[in-house]
This record gives sequence, C-alpha cells and structure tokens, in this order.
Amino acid sequence: MPSRPDLYFSADVEADGPIPGPYSMLSFGLAVAGTFDGTTFRAADPTERTFYAELRPISDDFVPESLAVSGLDRDRLVREGRDPAQAMNAAARWIGEVTALAGDATPVLVAFPLSYDWMWMYWYFTSFAAEGSPFGHSWCIDLKTTYAIKAGVGVRMASKSRLPKALRSGRRHTHHALDDAVEQAELAAKLFTWDGTDGRVDQHADCGP
Repeated sequence: MPSRPDLYFSADVEADGPIPGPYSMLSFGLAVAGTFDGTTFRAADPTERTFYAELRPISDDFVPESLAVSGLDRDRLVREGRDPAQAMNAAARWIGEVTALAGDATPVLVAFPLSYDWMWMYWYFTSFAAEGSPFGHSWCIDLKTTYAIKAGVGVRMASKSRLPKALRSGRRHTHHALDDAVEQAELAAKLFTWDGTDGRVDQHADCGP
C-alpha cells in the first residue's frame, strides 16, 4: 500500500510561563506549510488554511517576563478567553478536516524549535481534547534539528538569527501566535527544499500550491 502523505502544520504558542500545568497557554496559531509524499515537497500558501485561538488561563500563576513577550492582556483572557476544552476540540476538528481534504494525510506538527511548542500543544490536546492529540505522541519534526543537519552545524549554532537569507521569511516576527506560525510555515517550506548551501534550493522540489 502507498504511504499516506505528511501534511505539515506550523505551530506557534504564546504562554505565561515555562511549562504547562502550573502555567497557561494563552494563544496558539496553526498554519499549513505543505505536504511531503516521501519524494516531493509541495508548499502551501500558509495564509490560506489557519487556526487561531486565545485561551482562558488555567491557573493564577504566571511569569511576568513570559507574559510580556506576547503582549496579551491576561486579565482580559480570564474574562474573554476561550475555554481550553472548547479551543482544543475545535483545533482537533479543524486539523482532521484539513488532513482529510489533503487525501487523508498524516498531520505532522513542525516548529523551530519543536520542544517548546510541542510541549504545550501536546499537553493541552491530551488534557482537554476529547480524542487527545491529533498528532499522536510523535508526529512532529524539529525544524532546528533539520537545519542543523542540512547545514552541517551544531545545534547551538542552529539559531534563527544565524539562518541564511535564502531560508528566512519576508514576514516580521510579531509574537502574535498566528503571524509567527505563518512566518514559520514559510521557513519550513524553504528548509525542506534547501540543498544546504546559502543560496540554492533543490530544483527538483515542487514549490507550487
């Protein structure tokens, strides 16, 4: 049987502390980056299929420095943020609908670095979504590691600030979760078609819609 294609979802999280549980995920954004069938990567328009939610905090504790990064009003989210169960179930349904439209693809979460965003998304899905994580326990790719391997550098050197111009999105990093998920989706598409040099991409890759 032919394998199901992977469908990459770029994820970005804004939170008010270092770990979920004691602290809260305040917002998250998802943007479709593209598909990969094992041979060809096909980039998507990352603004075309997106999901965004602002959530009600789950605890009273927060780290002021973490909260300041997003610029979100925590008091407003206490009053107006979406219930975590409602938000995570809605996100899981949306992911399922998008993957079905892509030929019953396998949803794969991507982030740079993966460790932070995956930690929050997986914990919230398993804690609040009725069917758990739509990404299973391991359908994910760390773009930081992918870059380090392709570029032939150590992980400490694989920071966003060191990315070659050929990989960078033209979008501004705003710390709004959806904006940054879209920006990161563009990075993912470029990284998957990058040949490891500063200026060239794989000419055999299909970067169309």
